[in-house]
Amino acid sequence: MAETHVLFVEDDDVIREATQLALERVGFTVTAMPDGLSGLEAFRADRPDIALLDVMVPGLDGVSLCRRIRDESTVPVIMLSARADSIDVVLGLEAGADDYVTKPFDGAVLVARIRAVLRRFGHAAGPEGTAQGGTEGEAEGLGGVLVFGDLEVDTDGMEVRRGGEQVALTPTEMRLLLEFSSAPGTVLSRDKLLERVWDYGWGGDTRVVDVHVQRLRTKIGQDRIETVRGFGYKLRG
Repeated sequence: MAETHVLFVEDDDVIREATQLALERVGFTVTAMPDGLSGLEAFRADRPDIALLDVMVPGLDGVSLCRRIRDESTVPVIMLSARADSIDVVLGLEAGADDYVTKPFDGAVLVARIRAVLRRFGHAAGPEGTAQGGTEGEAEGLGGVLVFGDLEVDTDGMEVRRGGEQVALTPTEMRLLLEFSSAPGTVLSRDKLLERVWDYGWGGDTRVVDVHVQRLRTKIGQDRIETVRGFGYKLRG
């Protein structure tokens, strides 16, 4: 089985070298770059399985690099930020990142988060039965296709169409939509979505959910996912 290839972009020499060693120790292949421009070149040359991007790197900052990567690929991206309350976290998520880790971080925690992201990218349909779930009669279905107005979710082919036009979703956005479409009309809390989509067995940052919901709305329709204030979100049938 091929080793997972990680692109790691970090300008701090000590953090970069220590993290690279920690990741290689558990079996990852790591390409470590000190700035955004060299990171973009390495991404295009190597096509890694996952990218770890520090927000504050020279040349091309991590948020801009994430945006460039997302323009070319759906490869999973984890942002590294020095402050949990930083606006850079939200900017990174809006740019297309799938998750973030706050610095300083424990090597074991980072490895766990990488593996969690890779698990859900390797199984975009979610846990067995997730894609085929839902409340009978709440969504018009034909085989593996669920229909919500002009929105069609093909749970077998992992494709989404709106008004007959295919919609490009990242694997994280697809998993999020599958959770909603499996139970249309049911309110899903942010904590529940963190657990099911992001594989968090503990309370995480709900901004990850909020930003991804907003990104999903821009692609499938702003009124398709309803905010239930104080509780979470639900998909309108």
